[in-house]
Amino acid sequence: MKNLPYEWLVGLRYTRAGKRDKRNSFISFISLISMSGIALGVAALIIILSVMNGFRKEVTDRMLSVLAHVEVFDKNGSMPDWQEQARRAMTNPAVKGTAPFVQTQAMLLHGGEILRPAVVRGVLPDQEPNVSDLAKTTKFGSFKDLRPGEFGIVMGIDLARSLQLNLGDKVTMALAQGTVTPAGVVPRMRSFTLVGVFVAGHPEFDSGLAFIHIQDAEKMLRMDAPAGLRLRLADMHRAPEVAEELKKLFPSNLTVRDWSRLNANWFAAVQTEKRMMFIILTLIVAVAAFNLVSTLVMTVTDKQADIAILRTLGATPRSIMKIFVIQGALVGVLGALLGVAGGVLVALNIDVIVPFIEHLLGVQFLSKDIYQISTVPSDMHWADVGVIAVVSVLLAFAATLYPSRWAASVKPAEALRYE
Repeated sequence: MKNLPYEWLVGLRYTRAGKRDKRNSFISFISLISMSGIALGVAALIIILSVMNGFRKEVTDRMLSVLAHVEVFDKNGSMPDWQEQARRAMTNPAVKGTAPFVQTQAMLLHGGEILRPAVVRGVLPDQEPNVSDLAKTTKFGSFKDLRPGEFGIVMGIDLARSLQLNLGDKVTMALAQGTVTPAGVVPRMRSFTLVGVFVAGHPEFDSGLAFIHIQDAEKMLRMDAPAGLRLRLADMHRAPEVAEELKKLFPSNLTVRDWSRLNANWFAAVQTEKRMMFIILTLIVAVAAFNLVSTLVMTVTDKQADIAILRTLGATPRSIMKIFVIQGALVGVLGALLGVAGGVLVALNIDVIVPFIEHLLGVQFLSKDIYQISTVPSDMHWADVGVIAVVSVLLAFAATLYPSRWAASVKPAEALRYE
């Protein structure tokens, strides 16, 4: 400590008051409040962004348990050589599974009164587990009960409930592609038997998705081959990169799309929400950081005589300014470090902390019936932590500029006139 420049020694002394230093105790208390405010703001920002990342990861994982990481379409509407294209796709080491599919929009009718829209996907039951996890989430019945020619159907649990269906019940499927008759265009209709109900954990799929055997779908749509292929990758985050690689493998008549393009609007909305939440919560840190302005202004007002004495002893205005910058920056750095430590600790242990609070208060923050998940997820990114820490320190540093420049402009003669 003795080897430090005197600016550091004076700045550290102004930050904390000794037991007998009642003159500085109030200023030190205000500094402590500012430090605590910065720490709480930083911790809150880390925790909330980690929870948002956790929810995003949870929803993304559930979406991709149903959606393919990459989809390949034939521009002509059908892919007769899908087996050859599947073998070609598997030559890329990033591709771990393939499955053909047919997809269309349909209306499902039960009891002559209840009508619901749905996305109907024709699949091969033995190959569908290669690209999705829905077979594992089937709550009633089984995907294996989808047999060609028997016109069975597997649908989401919310869709089955809205249609008031039980296993073995009949449901009528009507397609937009109609049949031309002398009386006009008649919708193409067929009766299906409910053979399975799945729970994807995502409202969009549980309430609007159904599966039938691919041969039944081809008969309904009057197709002679699947519409395309669905691919699963070893790393879903590499989907855009792998899609570009696959384009070079496939003929020019095939279109390749990855999951990020298929759900671009949803991910853009999530990113916008995260940015706005970051800005809003940063304002909390900013309010705490700019409390330093009042702290330093009071310090400068109280220490004008000390500043004048330092000036008469040869201290330059730059040195005086440095003293109060050090005082404010130290408060900001300590507050940021405490906030990072607390925020990281909570974010990494939120799966233990939240259940403890729920048990203590006798409440449940997330109802499984409403949100499909009963625990608060957390996915902390160290990059977010670093940005938050840097921003909080910069805000604290910015708050020191005006008071420190004011201190540097104090004139010794005027400051000592009334001493």
